[in-house]
Amino acid sequence: MMKHTLFFLCLAATISVQAQNPNHSMTSDSKSLSAYLMVYHKDADHSLHMALSRDGYSWTALNDDAPVVRGDTIAQQRGIRDPHIYRGPDGTYYISATDLHLFGRRAGYRDTEWERDGQEYGWGNNRALVLMKSHDLIHWTHTSFRIDEAFPEHFGEIGCAWAPETIYNPEEGKLMVYFTIRPTGKGKTQLFYAYANDEFTRLTTEPKLLFEYPDKNIQILDADIIPMPDGRYCMTYCAQENPGGIKMAISDHINRGYVYQPQQIDSENGACEAPTMYKLIGEDCWLLMYDIFSIRPHNFGFMQTTDFQTFTPLGRFGEGRMQMNGCVSPKHGAVTPITEEEAQRLEKQWPSHN
Repeated sequence: MMKHTLFFLCLAATISVQAQNPNHSMTSDSKSLSAYLMVYHKDADHSLHMALSRDGYSWTALNDDAPVVRGDTIAQQRGIRDPHIYRGPDGTYYISATDLHLFGRRAGYRDTEWERDGQEYGWGNNRALVLMKSHDLIHWTHTSFRIDEAFPEHFGEIGCAWAPETIYNPEEGKLMVYFTIRPTGKGKTQLFYAYANDEFTRLTTEPKLLFEYPDKNIQILDADIIPMPDGRYCMTYCAQENPGGIKMAISDHINRGYVYQPQQIDSENGACEAPTMYKLIGEDCWLLMYDIFSIRPHNFGFMQTTDFQTFTPLGRFGEGRMQMNGCVSPKHGAVTPITEEEAQRLEKQWPSHN
């Protein structure tokens, strides 16, 4: 009897740890994580691209920077943007992306600039998110999920649905998808969240407001949430001020209570967006990566922090320690840790000759 009691106590403790740590894997010990996978898109093809790194600083594009999944095979608009990758509590990988093609008319996918009247519904005016799931990073299920059709009462006239990201909410025991919504064509973009089903094919709850900016005249977008060492959560996002840049908010809860901080934490003179943070494996050090869309060619900028208070500029790709081999003009990237076995599998599937 004592042996059985001890077994169930240990099992309960294990489950508790796994629920509290969204980066914990039940199928692959976190100590085996030794590489990094980046996903991004390119304006040239509106498709999913990948790059690998062994140290978090120097990257190499897979597949000679050709798409690993073409947007015209998975999206209603025949193109994706803003891909985000997340390694779930059980080691499963999730990618979410914006179902949007900026140049759909030029590519022959539609007869108009946007799906709907741009005067009424604004720039972009898409209505769907692409949700993808994989156990091996090679084979992916995919669904294009329409926000307006699923939640017509409050989002039937949605202006846009952009830049979705995924994270495990330990309080709810569910995958949370958070993203940018312009609730109406004429409104400002805001940050919302909802929960996904286990199959990662749909959102099961109506989107709720995640964070409200103190100045209602400013659009905010592109949120990224990561757990902090003290149990709190750090959310970086873009505030479209002058120039638009990266700001940060902190909360004790993953889906509410974020406290506004006024300082801009990027180091750019021009506008940037799409922040994402990733932890260096085995180190108490985090890199902030963001998309500098105000320069040509587009590039990513980087900051480094050890305390979420002081951020040190690392420059852009091609400057100093930050390097991207075999790729020019990546857009809106995101990073997740992977194992060496997974890295080698990806290199075999989509080799690069650079």
